[in-house]
Amino acid sequence: MHDTTNRPLRSLSGLLDFDATARWGSFKLAAQELSKTPAAVSLQVKQLEEALGFALFVRHPRHIELTERGQSLAMAVARMLRELRVQVSSLQDSNEERVLRVTTSHSLAFKWLAPRIGRFTKLYPELDLQIDASDRLVDVEDGSVDVALRAGPVTAGAPGVVFVDRPLVAYSPILLEPGQQELGLADLQRFPLLFDDSPDAWIALLRENDALDGRYDFSRGFSHQGVLAQAALAGHGIALLSYPVAHDDIRSGALKMMPCRRSRNGRGYRFMSARSKECLPKVMRFRDWITAEMQDMQLALEATHSGTI
Repeated sequence: MHDTTNRPLRSLSGLLDFDATARWGSFKLAAQELSKTPAAVSLQVKQLEEALGFALFVRHPRHIELTERGQSLAMAVARMLRELRVQVSSLQDSNEERVLRVTTSHSLAFKWLAPRIGRFTKLYPELDLQIDASDRLVDVEDGSVDVALRAGPVTAGAPGVVFVDRPLVAYSPILLEPGQQELGLADLQRFPLLFDDSPDAWIALLRENDALDGRYDFSRGFSHQGVLAQAALAGHGIALLSYPVAHDDIRSGALKMMPCRRSRNGRGYRFMSARSKECLPKVMRFRDWITAEMQDMQLALEATHSGTI
C-alpha cells in the first residue's frame, strides 16, 4: 500500500470495526462482537486503510497483527471511543449533577474515608456519593471519575495537596508487658518491624533517630497500608503507618503511637479532578470538606501527641 502523507480522513466509517479488530486481533471475533460477517469487517478495515494511505494490519495466512502505525491509531481510537461513551452516558443520565464519583486507594477508603463519609452525606444529602476503592492509576481527564484522592510524592503548598504525611510508629497495646506503659525505640529490636512495599521508610526513620545500629527483623511485608494496619492491630509486630491510616485507631486506643522523631518522607495525599470539572459545585464541596477533615485530623493528633517531633 502506497504511503500518502497528510491525507485527510473524510469519513469515520470503519473506526469501530478497526477498534474491535485491534482489541480481538481477529476479524472473526470482531465480527461476532459487532454482529457482522468477518468479510464485512475486513472490508471496512481495508477501506479505512485506503482512506488513511497506510496499512493498519499485517495479514498472515492464519492471523493478523497490528503494524506500528496501527498500534498508535488503535490506542488513539480506543481513548476517543472511551471518552465518547462516558460523555454519552453522562448526557443520558439526567441526575449527573447529583452523582459524585470518587476513587481512592483501598487503604484510605477503608481506614479513613469510610468512617467519615456520613458527615459529608449529612451536609449534602442531595448528592449520590459513589466510592471506588482501587489502587490502580486513573486518568481523571477521561470522565470516568469526578474526584481522585491518591497518595504519592508531594510538596507542601502545591496545588491539590491536602495532606503532607509523616509516617508514625504504631503498635497494639497487647505488646506491652505487665506494668509497661509504652514501647520505646529500644523495643524495636524485640518485635518484627512491619512495612508495606519495602523497609526503606523504616531505615529512614531509624537513621533520623540515630538508631540504625541494631538487629532488626524486617521479615514481614504487606501489600498496602490497610492490611499493614490490621496486622499491627492484631499484634503481629510494630508498624510504620501513614498518618491518616493510623489516626482513628490511635484516637480509640486500639493502637499506640511510639514517641520518636518522624522522618519527612516527602509523601502525602493529593486531590485531583478533571480541569472541566474542578469548578463544579459537587466537586468544590467535596474538596472543601476533604481539606477541612484533613486539617482537623492533623490538629487533633498533634494536640494529643505534642511531645513527638
